[in-house]
Amino acid sequence: MNNINFKNRDIISIRDFSKQEILHVLKKAKDFKNTPKPDLLKGKIMASLFFEPSTRTRFSFESAMQRLGGSVITLADAKTSSSAKGESLSDSIRIVEKYCDVIVMRHSLEGAARLAADVSNNPILNGGDGANQHPTQTFLDLFSILETQKKLNGLNVAMVGDLKYGRTVHSLAYALSLFNCRLYFISPEELKMPKHVLNEIKANKVKYSEHTRPESLMSKMDIFYATRIQKERFADAVEYEKVKDVYIINNELLKHVKKNFRILHPLPRVNEINYEVDDTPYAYYFQQASNGLWVREALLALTLGK
Repeated sequence: MNNINFKNRDIISIRDFSKQEILHVLKKAKDFKNTPKPDLLKGKIMASLFFEPSTRTRFSFESAMQRLGGSVITLADAKTSSSAKGESLSDSIRIVEKYCDVIVMRHSLEGAARLAADVSNNPILNGGDGANQHPTQTFLDLFSILETQKKLNGLNVAMVGDLKYGRTVHSLAYALSLFNCRLYFISPEELKMPKHVLNEIKANKVKYSEHTRPESLMSKMDIFYATRIQKERFADAVEYEKVKDVYIINNELLKHVKKNFRILHPLPRVNEINYEVDDTPYAYYFQQASNGLWVREALLALTLGK
C-alpha cells in the first residue's frame, strides 16, 4: 500500500479503484479523523462547482478544504454562472482550472465528471453526476461501515428503496462486492437495481438476492442502507406517488435485529426513517454524514500530493 500514489488523480467512479486503493483511502481518512492537520493544504485553492443542489457534499468538501488550511472558490447556483449564457461545460472547466488547484463538481448529466476530467489538467473530484456515480459518498459509506462493524469482509448488507436511480447504491454495491459481502436488494418492482450493476456483482462472484419487503430479513442484517425515493428522477408524478411511502423504518421493524446492526442513509431523508429511530443505538446516519469530512480531507490531500 505504501506505493499507492493518488497525486493529480481524478476521483470519478469507485470502479476506478482497487480494493487495496480503497483501503488506503479509508486508512488515511481515519488518520485525519484522529489527527487534525490544519496547515496541510495552505496556499491551495479548491473550486466548488455545484450545478445541482447539494448540502452535505458541498459543505463537507468546503469545510474539509478550509480545515486543512486551503481556500475555496464556489459556484452554488448554476444560474449565476456563464453556463446560463450557453457556455459549454468543457469551456467552463478549462477556465475554472486556471483559478484553482483542484475541482469538486456535481452535475445533473451522467458522464459530466468524466468529461470534465478529460479536459482538465487539475484533479476532478466527482460530487455526483446524475443517477450515475457518487464515489466520495461510497468512500464515506465504506468508512462508516468499517467504523461500526470493525471489518468490511463478509457482511450482510441490505440496500433499500430507490435502487434504480440511486447513484449511491450503484457505487456501494460494486464496492462491497470487492469485500465478499452478501447483498440484499429491497425495492418496488419499478425501482429494482439496474442489470449492469447486477452483472458487475455477478462478475465478482458475490451472492445477492432481490426482494420487495424487508421484514423477514431484518434479523440477518449487519447494515441496512436506506435510500430516499427520489422525486426529481421521476418524469411522471403519478408514478412517484405510487412508491414514495413504500418503506418506512420504525422501531417495530427493529425488534429482532442484531446488536451490531446499523442503519445508514446518504440523506436527505423524507419520511423513510421515522424520527423515533434517531434515538435508538442502530441509527448511524448522522455520524455517517460527519464522516464525509474526514474522507474528503483524505481525498483532497491525496490528489494534491500531500
